[in-house]
Amino acid sequence: MRAAARRLRKRLGRRGQILLIFGIGKICWGVGFIVTPVTTAPGLKLLTDRCSLAAWAWLWIIAGAVCIASAFLRIGRDWLGFLAALAPPSVWALAYGYAAVTGEYARGTAVALWYLTSHVGVIMWAATVPEYSVPSPPRRARKGQAP
Repeated sequence: MRAAARRLRKRLGRRGQILLIFGIGKICWGVGFIVTPVTTAPGLKLLTDRCSLAAWAWLWIIAGAVCIASAFLRIGRDWLGFLAALAPPSVWALAYGYAAVTGEYARGTAVALWYLTSHVGVIMWAATVPEYSVPSPPRRARKGQAP
């Protein structure tokens, strides 16, 4: 079991691991809206006027699946996973921001900023992290020898 986990971790690399985490999270979030339907969604009227919240949940699920599939691609080809990861929280942030501006949902600004920082910001940061950005530790000098 440990050997399989090690192989998977090595195969994914750092960027793949974060895409896998993003993907699982997005799928869980989307499935949650389908399994436990929400009858009222304050702040999401902009979205629910166009289609049901369950239909919007599929945006999260599809984006999660794209993230997971992209996790196994080489660096440089994984861009679609990061783009897919950005779509749902960006749409949600837009809807909550719109609700705040129109006065429909007073907390809309706080929720929009939360999506923009804890989701969009983190995804954009993770997309810029190189695979091997941490330098290896320096070698220690032996006793009696200069470095």
